[in-house]
Amino acid sequence: MSRADTTAVREGAGPAPRARVLWTFGLLRNELLTTFRRWRTLALLAVLAAVPVLVGIAVKIETGDGSSAGPGGGGGGGGPAFIAQITNNGLFLVFTALAATLPFFLPMAIGVVAGDAIAGESAAGTLRYLLVAPAGRSRLLLTKYATVMAFCLAATLVVAVSALAVGALLFPLGDLTTISGTTISFTDGLLRALLIALVVAASLTGVAALGLFVSTLTGSGIAAMATTVGLLITVQILDQIPQLHTIQPYLFSHYWLSFADLMREPVYWDELVRNLGLQALYAAVFGSAAWARFTTKDITS
Repeated sequence: MSRADTTAVREGAGPAPRARVLWTFGLLRNELLTTFRRWRTLALLAVLAAVPVLVGIAVKIETGDGSSAGPGGGGGGGGPAFIAQITNNGLFLVFTALAATLPFFLPMAIGVVAGDAIAGESAAGTLRYLLVAPAGRSRLLLTKYATVMAFCLAATLVVAVSALAVGALLFPLGDLTTISGTTISFTDGLLRALLIALVVAASLTGVAALGLFVSTLTGSGIAAMATTVGLLITVQILDQIPQLHTIQPYLFSHYWLSFADLMREPVYWDELVRNLGLQALYAAVFGSAAWARFTTKDITS
């Protein structure tokens, strides 16, 4: 920042617009580096990467006698809808791994990172020093949310890439048969896999906003993470109780598995649109609540 910008900040006029933009991007870069260098973050990504490995090995062992997994084969009917196709095409391991991690592992990881975003800084005593900088509370909150969303995307891609690598090593690759029974090329299948990964990442925006809001309510990172994960588990339980079918379409987890409709020909868009709209609503509501809380909060640490 130039001497003129520094003087302006001291006088309360704020830095020049260009300096504010540069500082904001610098803050985002530092937040991303800090988040992805933490051992906790690396451990979460390692666990997520291990899930497709375990699923792939389990399917390979189960079908080692030439039978097929899933209904009609040796696997029973307990797995995701894609699991019966893994032995025919390793790309289906990507869809199976995302379906297996989305109900708990992925949102739990997001909840841990989001819950620690503000509360962790407060617990470490670094939050007030961040607020001394010219970005202000609103920009800092947006930067924290952008960092959490970057982790959402990274975590989803880690699962997808790990599943693709394991699927290519253990099973054949080739043209795919969709849920509708039509055949698409392997390239088209890869593109749909990427689109599904993006949809899964977008499906976690509600959890990210909820976790960020909880993080503004407490000065303990552990308490914020535990509360976010606890709320996640509670919502998942509520979504499984038949007597609560009236409220279930409004729970952020209700349409998570709608990404499977991208593997139909033609694609079914209804539940996909509902899912993305619901996530946008949760992000708006809890993002606004986080902003209202954080901008009026008395920062003492």
